Amino acid sequence: MSFSDLLTLFGAMLIVAIVPGPAVFSVIARTFSSGFSRGLMMIVGITLGDFLFILLALFGLSVISEIMGTAFLFIKYISAAYLIWLGINLLKTKVTAEDIQESKESSLFTNLLTGLMINLGNPKAIIFYVGLFPAFINVSQVTTYDVFSIMFVASVAFGSVNICYALLALRAKKMLKSPNASSIINKTAGTIMVSTGALVAIKA
Repeated sequence: MSFSDLLTLFGAMLIVAIVPGPAVFSVIARTFSSGFSRGLMMIVGITLGDFLFILLALFGLSVISEIMGTAFLFIKYISAAYLIWLGINLLKTKVTAEDIQESKESSLFTNLLTGLMINLGNPKAIIFYVGLFPAFINVSQVTTYDVFSIMFVASVAFGSVNICYALLALRAKKMLKSPNASSIINKTAGTIMVSTGALVAIKA
């Protein structure tokens, strides 16, 4: 993979990462209730889930691609349609104040495992890795260096955003729970998501 390919992939991952979802709110709730260290361990677990998805997407799809051939074009278009649909829903969402529940104290390992399970059970993550990877990566020509590069990009993109949410949870709890702030986040993310879906659809 070239540097420009990795940069494009990083941009796509960053866009997906900034959209608040179950993982984000779980990190926020854990940070509120148990402190940054346990929120950070949940982020590590979420990142490990991303690693598993990456390995499955790269090596699983590379085998399937030899059988399905051009059928992956349909996966790309389905993924693009999903991103556009998600973006439109975000634009239409009427945000109300989020009631983030505090949770009980737990071990660092438990928080790591919880983060992993949250990500593995996230259908948005599954569709992202299955749908977007064929659009950005030639899975039949992936090298070991490419695998580690993609994992590094995913760690920076998703990890940095989740850490920022955790830090904001510590410093700006009232702002994060404001309907106006959430509305701005949703509208911005929705616009970017629709644009990304269109770019995926037209990408050669």
